[in-house]
Amino acid sequence: MTIAGSDSGGGAGIQADMRTFALLGVHACVAVTAVTVQNTTGVTGFQEISPDIVAAQMRSVVPDIEVSAVKTGMLASDPIITAIAETAPDLGIGRDADVPLVVDPVCASMHGDALLATEALGALKELLFPLATVVTPNLDEVRLLTGIDVVDAASQRQAAVALHALGPQWALVKGGHLRGSDLSPDLLYDGDSFLEFPARRIDTAHDHGAGDTLAAAITAALAHGYPLPDAIAFAKSWVTRGLAAAYPLGAGHGPVNPLWRLTAD
Repeated sequence: MTIAGSDSGGGAGIQADMRTFALLGVHACVAVTAVTVQNTTGVTGFQEISPDIVAAQMRSVVPDIEVSAVKTGMLASDPIITAIAETAPDLGIGRDADVPLVVDPVCASMHGDALLATEALGALKELLFPLATVVTPNLDEVRLLTGIDVVDAASQRQAAVALHALGPQWALVKGGHLRGSDLSPDLLYDGDSFLEFPARRIDTAHDHGAGDTLAAAITAALAHGYPLPDAIAFAKSWVTRGLAAAYPLGAGHGPVNPLWRLTAD
Protein backbone atom coordinates (compact mmCIF):
# COMPACT_ATOMS: atom_id res chain seq x y z
CA MET A 1 0.00 0.00 0.00
CA THR A 2 1.16 3.51 -0.75
CA ILE A 3 -0.01 6.45 1.36
CA ALA A 4 1.00 9.41 -0.76
CA GLY A 5 0.06 12.24 -3.10
CA SER A 6 -0.99 12.11 -6.73
CA ASP A 7 1.37 13.52 -9.39
CA SER A 8 -0.66 14.94 -12.28
CA GLY A 9 2.41 14.61 -14.52
CA GLY A 10 2.61 10.90 -13.77
CA GLY A 11 6.32 10.82 -12.93
CA ALA A 12 6.32 10.50 -9.15
CA GLY A 13 3.91 10.05 -6.24
CA ILE A 14 1.33 7.27 -6.27
CA GLN A 15 1.72 6.91 -10.01
CA ALA A 16 5.39 5.93 -9.66
CA ASP A 17 4.57 3.71 -6.69
CA MET A 18 1.82 1.83 -8.53
CA ARG A 19 4.01 1.28 -11.61
CA THR A 20 6.75 -0.13 -9.44
CA PHE A 21 4.42 -2.35 -7.41
CA ALA A 22 2.83 -3.79 -10.54
CA LEU A 23 6.13 -4.51 -12.25
CA LEU A 24 7.41 -6.21 -9.10
CA GLY A 25 4.42 -8.49 -8.84
CA VAL A 26 2.44 -7.00 -5.98
CA HIS A 27 -1.06 -5.52 -5.99
CA ALA A 28 -1.12 -1.76 -5.40
CA CYS A 29 -3.50 -0.30 -2.82
CA VAL A 30 -3.66 3.45 -2.27
CA ALA A 31 -4.54 5.99 0.41
CA VAL A 32 -4.35 9.38 -1.33
CA THR A 33 -3.12 12.24 0.86
CA ALA A 34 -3.09 15.12 -1.64
CA VAL A 35 -3.71 15.97 -5.27
CA THR A 36 -0.88 17.98 -6.78
CA VAL A 37 -0.89 20.31 -9.76
CA GLN A 38 2.44 19.60 -11.43
CA ASN A 39 4.22 18.80 -14.64
CA THR A 40 7.84 18.17 -15.59
CA THR A 41 8.87 21.72 -14.67
CA GLY A 42 7.46 21.95 -11.15
CA VAL A 43 4.55 21.97 -8.72
CA THR A 44 2.19 24.93 -8.90
CA GLY A 45 -0.26 23.83 -6.21
CA PHE A 46 -1.88 21.01 -4.31
CA GLN A 47 -5.06 20.18 -2.42
CA GLU A 48 -4.83 18.14 0.76
CA ILE A 49 -7.27 15.31 1.40
CA SER A 50 -9.12 15.39 4.72
CA PRO A 51 -7.14 13.53 7.41
CA ASP A 52 -10.29 11.57 8.29
CA ILE A 53 -10.56 10.40 4.68
CA VAL A 54 -6.87 9.41 4.61
CA ALA A 55 -7.38 7.31 7.74
CA ALA A 56 -10.64 5.91 6.38
CA GLN A 57 -8.89 4.74 3.20
CA MET A 58 -6.39 2.85 5.36
CA ARG A 59 -9.08 1.32 7.55
CA SER A 60 -11.11 0.25 4.53
CA VAL A 61 -8.32 -1.39 2.58
CA VAL A 62 -5.81 -2.93 5.00
CA PRO A 63 -8.05 -5.46 6.81
CA ASP A 64 -9.93 -6.42 3.64
CA ILE A 65 -6.99 -6.99 1.29
CA GLU A 66 -4.52 -8.12 3.97
CA VAL A 67 -1.84 -5.62 3.01
CA SER A 68 1.66 -7.01 3.58
CA ALA A 69 3.80 -3.83 3.42
CA VAL A 70 3.13 -0.08 3.47
CA LYS A 71 5.04 3.00 2.34
CA THR A 72 4.40 6.69 2.83
CA GLY A 73 5.31 9.53 0.48
CA MET A 74 3.92 13.06 0.36
CA LEU A 75 1.96 13.61 3.60
CA ALA A 76 1.45 17.37 3.26
CA SER A 77 0.50 18.40 6.80
CA ASP A 78 0.63 17.77 10.54
CA PRO A 79 -3.03 16.60 10.76
CA ILE A 80 -2.51 14.01 8.00
CA ILE A 81 0.65 12.68 9.65
CA THR A 82 -1.16 12.53 13.00
CA ALA A 83 -4.07 10.61 11.47
CA ILE A 84 -1.71 8.07 9.87
CA ALA A 85 0.33 7.65 13.06
CA GLU A 86 -2.83 7.06 15.10
CA THR A 87 -4.32 4.63 12.59
CA ALA A 88 -1.31 2.50 11.64
CA PRO A 89 -0.84 0.66 14.97
CA ASP A 90 -4.52 -0.31 15.06
CA LEU A 91 -4.03 -1.98 11.66
CA GLY A 92 -0.86 -3.82 12.60
CA ILE A 93 1.41 -1.49 10.61
CA GLY A 94 4.84 -0.48 11.89
CA ARG A 95 8.28 -1.58 13.01
CA ASP A 96 7.03 -3.76 15.85
CA ALA A 97 3.94 -5.03 14.02
CA ASP A 98 3.18 -7.57 11.29
CA VAL A 99 3.20 -5.10 8.39
CA PRO A 100 6.48 -3.22 7.77
CA LEU A 101 6.32 0.54 7.21
CA VAL A 102 8.67 2.36 4.82
CA VAL A 103 8.67 6.12 5.49
CA ASP A 104 9.94 8.23 2.60
CA PRO A 105 9.91 11.69 4.22
CA VAL A 106 8.96 13.73 1.16
CA CYS A 107 9.46 17.40 2.03
CA ALA A 108 9.83 19.03 -1.38
CA SER A 109 9.72 18.21 -5.06
CA MET A 110 12.95 17.82 -7.05
CA HIS A 111 12.42 21.42 -8.18
CA GLY A 112 12.36 22.64 -4.56
CA ASP A 113 8.59 23.16 -4.35
CA ALA A 114 7.34 22.53 -0.80
CA LEU A 115 5.25 19.36 -0.36
CA LEU A 116 5.21 19.36 3.44
CA ALA A 117 4.26 22.21 5.73
CA THR A 118 7.27 23.37 7.76
CA GLU A 119 5.41 22.88 11.02
CA ALA A 120 4.76 19.23 10.07
CA LEU A 121 8.43 18.26 10.38
CA GLY A 122 7.96 17.84 14.12
CA ALA A 123 5.04 15.44 13.66
CA LEU A 124 6.99 13.49 11.06
CA LYS A 125 9.90 13.00 13.46
CA GLU A 126 7.95 12.56 16.68
CA LEU A 127 4.94 10.51 15.52
CA LEU A 128 5.82 8.64 12.34
CA PHE A 129 9.55 7.92 12.55
CA PRO A 130 9.18 5.80 15.73
CA LEU A 131 6.71 3.59 13.82
CA ALA A 132 8.97 3.15 10.78
CA THR A 133 10.72 -0.03 9.80
CA VAL A 134 13.00 2.16 7.68
CA VAL A 135 13.17 5.84 6.75
CA THR A 136 14.61 6.81 3.34
CA PRO A 137 15.45 10.54 3.14
CA ASN A 138 17.56 12.16 0.44
CA LEU A 139 20.30 14.56 1.50
CA ASP A 140 18.10 17.67 1.33
CA GLU A 141 15.57 15.94 3.59
CA VAL A 142 18.36 14.79 5.92
CA ARG A 143 19.40 18.43 6.33
CA LEU A 144 15.85 19.47 7.23
CA LEU A 145 15.36 16.57 9.63
CA THR A 146 18.72 16.55 11.43
CA GLY A 147 20.49 19.80 10.55
CA ILE A 148 23.43 17.78 9.17
CA ASP A 149 24.82 18.74 5.78
CA VAL A 150 26.10 15.50 4.25
CA VAL A 151 29.18 16.17 2.12
CA ASP A 152 31.23 12.98 2.51
CA ALA A 153 31.21 9.47 3.98
CA ALA A 154 31.86 10.69 7.53
CA SER A 155 28.95 13.14 7.59
CA GLN A 156 26.72 10.52 5.95
CA ARG A 157 27.42 8.20 8.89
CA GLN A 158 26.77 11.04 11.33
CA ALA A 159 23.42 11.68 9.65
CA ALA A 160 22.46 7.99 9.75
CA VAL A 161 23.10 7.92 13.50
CA ALA A 162 21.04 11.08 14.02
CA LEU A 163 18.16 9.72 11.96
CA HIS A 164 18.18 6.40 13.80
CA ALA A 165 18.00 8.28 17.10
CA LEU A 166 14.59 9.60 15.99
CA GLY A 167 13.14 6.10 16.40
CA PRO A 168 13.04 4.04 13.18
CA GLN A 169 14.31 0.48 13.19
CA TRP A 170 16.62 1.30 10.27
CA ALA A 171 17.81 4.58 8.75
CA LEU A 172 18.81 4.79 5.09
CA VAL A 173 20.70 7.91 4.02
CA LYS A 174 20.52 8.07 0.24
CA GLY A 175 23.57 9.41 -1.58
CA GLY A 176 22.06 10.29 -4.93
CA HIS A 177 22.50 14.02 -4.23
CA LEU A 178 26.16 13.59 -3.23
CA ARG A 179 27.22 15.05 -6.56
CA GLY A 180 30.94 15.06 -5.82
CA SER A 181 31.08 11.27 -5.92
CA ASP A 182 31.34 9.07 -9.02
CA LEU A 183 29.11 6.63 -7.18
CA SER A 184 25.65 7.03 -5.68
CA PRO A 185 26.33 5.66 -2.18
CA ASP A 186 23.41 4.76 0.10
CA LEU A 187 24.09 3.99 3.76
CA LEU A 188 21.92 1.84 6.05
CA TYR A 189 22.21 1.90 9.86
CA ASP A 190 20.38 -0.21 12.46
CA GLY A 191 21.85 1.29 15.62
CA ASP A 192 24.80 -1.10 15.70
CA SER A 193 26.30 -1.43 12.25
CA PHE A 194 26.46 0.27 8.87
CA LEU A 195 25.81 -1.32 5.49
CA GLU A 196 26.85 0.45 2.30
CA PHE A 197 25.02 0.19 -1.01
CA PRO A 198 27.09 1.85 -3.72
CA ALA A 199 26.01 2.02 -7.35
CA ARG A 200 27.35 3.74 -10.43
CA ARG A 201 26.04 7.25 -10.87
CA ILE A 202 23.81 7.51 -13.94
CA ASP A 203 24.47 10.62 -16.00
CA THR A 204 20.91 11.77 -16.69
CA ALA A 205 18.77 14.83 -16.12
CA HIS A 206 15.67 12.62 -16.10
CA ASP A 207 15.38 11.42 -12.52
CA HIS A 208 11.87 12.49 -11.55
CA GLY A 209 10.38 10.00 -9.11
CA ALA A 210 13.67 8.29 -8.22
CA GLY A 211 13.05 8.49 -4.47
CA ASP A 212 9.47 7.29 -4.76
CA THR A 213 10.55 4.41 -6.99
CA LEU A 214 13.29 3.32 -4.58
CA ALA A 215 10.95 3.37 -1.57
CA ALA A 216 8.25 1.54 -3.53
CA ALA A 217 10.73 -1.13 -4.62
CA ILE A 218 11.83 -1.59 -1.00
CA THR A 219 8.18 -1.95 0.01
CA ALA A 220 7.47 -4.48 -2.74
CA ALA A 221 10.53 -6.52 -1.76
CA LEU A 222 9.40 -6.53 1.88
CA ALA A 223 5.96 -7.70 0.73
CA HIS A 224 7.70 -10.61 -1.00
CA GLY A 225 9.41 -11.50 2.29
CA TYR A 226 12.91 -10.07 1.73
CA PRO A 227 14.88 -9.15 4.87
CA LEU A 228 15.32 -5.38 5.04
CA PRO A 229 18.99 -5.22 3.90
CA ASP A 230 18.21 -7.49 0.95
CA ALA A 231 15.20 -5.33 0.09
CA ILE A 232 17.46 -2.26 0.05
CA ALA A 233 20.00 -3.97 -2.20
CA PHE A 234 17.31 -5.09 -4.61
CA ALA A 235 15.64 -1.65 -4.70
CA LYS A 236 18.98 0.09 -5.27
CA SER A 237 19.64 -2.11 -8.29
CA TRP A 238 16.08 -1.58 -9.53
CA VAL A 239 16.16 2.22 -9.41
CA THR A 240 19.64 2.30 -10.98
CA ARG A 241 18.29 0.36 -13.96
CA GLY A 242 15.29 2.71 -14.04
CA LEU A 243 17.57 5.75 -14.13
CA ALA A 244 19.61 4.24 -16.96
CA ALA A 245 16.36 3.82 -18.94
CA ALA A 246 14.90 7.25 -18.03
CA TYR A 247 13.50 9.30 -20.88
CA PRO A 248 12.84 12.98 -21.66
CA LEU A 249 9.31 14.22 -21.14
CA GLY A 250 7.80 17.68 -21.49
CA ALA A 251 9.91 20.77 -20.98
CA GLY A 252 11.58 19.66 -17.75
CA HIS A 253 12.77 16.50 -16.05
CA GLY A 254 11.58 13.16 -17.40
CA PRO A 255 10.79 10.21 -15.13
CA VAL A 256 12.72 7.22 -13.88
CA ASN A 257 11.59 4.37 -16.09
CA PRO A 258 10.86 1.03 -14.35
CA LEU A 259 9.37 -0.18 -17.64
CA TRP A 260 12.89 -1.26 -18.64
CA ARG A 261 11.92 -4.62 -17.23
CA LEU A 262 9.37 -5.20 -19.96
CA THR A 263 12.05 -5.08 -22.66
CA ALA A 264 14.98 -6.55 -20.72
CA ASP A 265 16.43 -9.84 -21.94
